[in-house]
Amino acid sequence: MSMNPVGWFEIYVDDLTRAKTFYEAVFEVNLEILGDPNDSSIQMLAFPSDMEKYGATGALVKMEHVIAGGGGTLVYFACDDCAIEAERAKAAGGSIQRPKMDIGEYGFICLVLDSEGNMIGLHSMT
Repeated sequence: MSMNPVGWFEIYVDDLTRAKTFYEAVFEVNLEILGDPNDSSIQMLAFPSDMEKYGATGALVKMEHVIAGGGGTLVYFACDDCAIEAERAKAAGGSIQRPKMDIGEYGFICLVLDSEGNMIGLHSMT
């Protein structure tokens, strides 16, 4: 593989406004409207990104016939200290499923449920 394996992610939501409030509070960012030129019924809010930096970006997506909640994919967000974002997630209406856990030389992780019932991972080196 000549590049990082993840190039984009989508987190499916039932209530776009509620999810926007949650993610903006947890990561202290502003999500921006991202239109789908082929389907105006799909609503998306993109995470900020810098294509010159490491990592992938993605969006919250509200789409007919696609429900939020537990699934088979887990997205980890990079953090300075994952315990801080986990507490923000709790304060913003989510819940902490696994508090900060040491994963050895690879740093630390937390698992949280967002406001829509999606499990997301938080990763930091400290």
